[in-house]
Amino acid sequence: MADSYERWLGTPLLPRPMPPQAGARWLYEEADFAVLAHNADPDPCFIYGNKAAQRRFEYRWDELTRLPSRLSAEAPNREERERFLERVRQHGFESGYRGVRITKTGKRFLIEQATLWELRDARGALHGQAVVIPRTTDL
Repeated sequence: MADSYERWLGTPLLPRPMPPQAGARWLYEEADFAVLAHNADPDPCFIYGNKAAQRRFEYRWDELTRLPSRLSAEAPNREERERFLERVRQHGFESGYRGVRITKTGKRFLIEQATLWELRDARGALHGQAVVIPRTTDL
């Protein structure tokens, strides 16, 4: 995830210098921003959500990683979300995104300054998409 972020955006996702294992632990446990990833299935499901994302969306790991990512937005906002995902598929990444999302218990919140990117390995194979959400606001 961190490697594909850096390839697309030209800047590191993790603090430097940080060995890969320590970086993965830091991103999951300590990062103060939410990070989510979904797979490349036709109806993608989340495959990753760090602790900050789990708290914000109110899902435990085992719940989040079974959730179709489209359900993170209310039905009226899903079309706008899909247009955003399509732009990322076309260009590889997009920064500065804002959109309304919903928690497990139905609370609405605004994600702001989000960056979404294609999860591609060093050979270019697509594995899904990931997002960094640095700021949210309750609605």
